[in-house]
Amino acid sequence: MIDIKWIRENPGKLDEALASRGAKPVAIDLIKLDERRRDHLKTLQELQGRRNEASKAIGKAKGSGDDAKAQSLIDEVAQIKAEIQAGEAEERAIDLALVDALSRLPNVPLDDVPVGTDEADNVEVRRVGEKPEFGFAPKEHFELGEALGMMDFDLAAKISGSRFNVLRGKLARLERALGQFMLDVHTGEHGYEETQPPLLVRNDAMYGTSQLPKFGEDLFIGASMTGRGHQVESLLETYTTQADLDALKSGEISLEKLVPQVLERAPTEEEFWLIPTAEVPLTNLVRDRVLDGGQLPLRMTALTPCFRSEAGSAGRDTRGMLRQHQFNKVEMVSITSEETSASELERMTGCAEEVLKRLGLPYRVVTLCTGDMGFAARKTYDIEVWLPGQDAYREISSCSVCGDFQARRMAARYRVEGEKQPRFVHTLNGSGVAVGRALIAVMENYQNENGSITVPECLKPYMGGIERIEAVS
Repeated sequence: MIDIKWIRENPGKLDEALASRGAKPVAIDLIKLDERRRDHLKTLQELQGRRNEASKAIGKAKGSGDDAKAQSLIDEVAQIKAEIQAGEAEERAIDLALVDALSRLPNVPLDDVPVGTDEADNVEVRRVGEKPEFGFAPKEHFELGEALGMMDFDLAAKISGSRFNVLRGKLARLERALGQFMLDVHTGEHGYEETQPPLLVRNDAMYGTSQLPKFGEDLFIGASMTGRGHQVESLLETYTTQADLDALKSGEISLEKLVPQVLERAPTEEEFWLIPTAEVPLTNLVRDRVLDGGQLPLRMTALTPCFRSEAGSAGRDTRGMLRQHQFNKVEMVSITSEETSASELERMTGCAEEVLKRLGLPYRVVTLCTGDMGFAARKTYDIEVWLPGQDAYREISSCSVCGDFQARRMAARYRVEGEKQPRFVHTLNGSGVAVGRALIAVMENYQNENGSITVPECLKPYMGGIERIEAVS
């Protein structure tokens, strides 16, 4: 979430940033809404002051025996109370409108992010590795897997529908080996702490990392109710209390911190979402916390299943494992200070690259343009691995720095020695890498003319010494 104070001070920069991301200008409307909220708050404070003065005057009037004046003051206090109650209801509506508007704004790109519309405007940074040369026409992974008898999309479709897969035998072991190898590299060499987070999370966790309210249709709900993505506003309206509004008016709590606390009160049977990435639970581990600046950076990694509805990808990559509803991924998350987040992005990207280097997979790194970048990101590097069967580079990792965008939604802060007020942390996330896509890349780059797959050297210890995957006769 973008700070409304920053928007007031930089309306032109906000609209320029939104334009670069293909969105309409909103700064003027947001500032007007914020001014309306502040003016309304001032009016309520004046009403409360008048009520307090009148209440004190009632006692004096009664003490002097002026019953008529006392009754007049009592009537005035009752009228003011009614005006305050009506005003508080209006204030609540304004607050919710402002929070909703802010929560739907994408992050502001960093200055060095290329301006563009879609992936055609992304900028290549580097290429690493040599593409393999074959003395035959290379096949795609699903052709290889089905011929080996170890990859079955039809059977998965009978159980779960389209965009699912069943892996068997040595291919299943190869995918498991890839995940374990990646975890060992990141924990043993890159300083990430292995973590096993929940796969089901609540509304406030999804809100904290910006999946809600805007992207509810891309998620799977893990409870009996469906289609909850657009209902966050109604949850806020239902579960915000008068005490919340009083705390907001007095400055005891900010808008950014109020929202996740309110969402936390919703009934648990309606709160569980299947994670689209381990970024969600890992990043939320610092929610509502004030960290010691000396603890930073925090680096966490997890190997988890991920679940995505792929609502916006109808007709794309319908064959094979490239775009599945369920897939495994090793995720990296870093929590840093504002001064170190830019360098941490370079480091994180290098950690993901190291996995591909060890596997001997050719790849390229591209900087995403403003129009192709994720909602919460300020800058993103995509790593695209070479797939001979497709004769194309395809994304296998995406590493992003989000600045304090997610931290404001989560109220995640850190304290700097000598400073009175804590700062918001900066968050980063990246794939280290997508396990299913790594399996695809290994299969296609290490395929042999007879359809067998050579096991990369670094994976042999995880495969019990198996050097080649061949069809079982």
